[in-house]
Amino acid sequence: MTNYKYDPKSLCADEFINHQEILDTLEYAQAHKDDVALCRAILDKARGNLHPKNDHGAIITHREAAVLLACEDAAIVNEMKELARQIKLAYYGNRIVLFAPLYLSNYCVNGCLYCPYHAKNKTIPRRKLTQDEIRAEVIALQDMGHKRLAIEAGEHPKENPIDYILESMRTIYSIKHKNGAIRRVNVNIAATTVDEYRMLKEAEIGTYILFQETYHKENYLKLHPTGPKHDYNWHTEAHDRAMEGGIDDVGLGVLFGLDNYAYELVGLLMHAEHLEAVHGVGPHTISVPRVKPADDIDPTDFDNSLTDELFEKIIALIRVAVPYTGMIISTRENERVRAAALQYGISQISGGSRTSVGGYTEEERPRDTEQFNVSDQRTLDEVIAWLMENDHIPSFCTACYRAGRTGDRFMAFCKSGQILNYCHPNALMTLAEYLMDYASPVTRDRGFRLIKRELEKIPNARTHDLCKANIKAIMSGNDRDFRF
Repeated sequence: MTNYKYDPKSLCADEFINHQEILDTLEYAQAHKDDVALCRAILDKARGNLHPKNDHGAIITHREAAVLLACEDAAIVNEMKELARQIKLAYYGNRIVLFAPLYLSNYCVNGCLYCPYHAKNKTIPRRKLTQDEIRAEVIALQDMGHKRLAIEAGEHPKENPIDYILESMRTIYSIKHKNGAIRRVNVNIAATTVDEYRMLKEAEIGTYILFQETYHKENYLKLHPTGPKHDYNWHTEAHDRAMEGGIDDVGLGVLFGLDNYAYELVGLLMHAEHLEAVHGVGPHTISVPRVKPADDIDPTDFDNSLTDELFEKIIALIRVAVPYTGMIISTRENERVRAAALQYGISQISGGSRTSVGGYTEEERPRDTEQFNVSDQRTLDEVIAWLMENDHIPSFCTACYRAGRTGDRFMAFCKSGQILNYCHPNALMTLAEYLMDYASPVTRDRGFRLIKRELEKIPNARTHDLCKANIKAIMSGNDRDFRF
């Protein structure tokens, strides 16, 4: 790993995620972590993110971010968290986008040591949904109120080939049950070829999501001892192939707890910098999962766990360093952790999630095929009510994707702050749909009070009036799917 030279514009994983550069960065951070003046200067530099403009990506570098991560000065940490909160509001306002994972199959040929779907696990029942079963799952999700899904499947060339994924996407998009519709299908499947990414693009993928798990190559190889995923470079270079195949919205993530958190964060930020340097488009989303218990997985087998306080610091720092990205936290985390994370930068959360294959059609939560234990087991309606109680606007918006505001077009709107002109009214209209079609009476009443208040924050008079008229139409009948 030491024979490569760091180059963020390279297409070789060993160069754009360069091991020696990460080690040098961590050494620099340790040497300067007590330099309060330097830390404050980095934060002052990052405040440029509060004034979005078209020509920047991450204003602070991975090395500067590493210094802030290492710094333990309480005043600096609090200042960073407050800056993260302000940056999140500057780019995304008080909106929180809702989604749900849909597990299609847990057949997998890989040997990942942290995932219960690994090929050697003989205790977990293997299951793959038929297209009829997918229809039933999607109807159940629509009846909850969901409009955006992230489909998940293990890597298995025979059971889960690309044709199965494509057919499943067509099935999902085709289902219109009552007033329900899935308007965006994000895809989290194994690294694949440019040709297959091109097929996913043609099938109208939303975001292609692939977690790195760990950026430490030596540890990565140990954690993935068998299967196609053992190939570190093939996996790490997948987002570049996806973009070559026309998918311009890609999502990053690491599984915190597998390796040293500082190493992982630096690698994650370097990956974002690489995408900006090569494609002019950084990650559409960054996810922050932590290792959690599952069928035959014990998190204590991995000795890199991090406290909730440190986890919140990492979330805040990602928001400061990559201001434009959507940040995702799942039901792996409990209500308290998710509440704190929303303050420091998270802009998307799952709700009412089941991480088992076929879980949404079961009255009782199935345990035998779960990929991980769900910590936040509230219903979607309970999550919606909770968000509103904490002054967030629950949003089911998918307008940018469907209006062609993806990739560099989305980033141009986001980095300039113009995206707020679309997202705020779209959030209110999609929330009105949810309230009319799916909400409990208490949630509906609270929601329409919130909508009335938030309508007055729309600065453009024409947008305000049109949004208000569209919400009235939603409340009056079956008119749906208005968007800016």
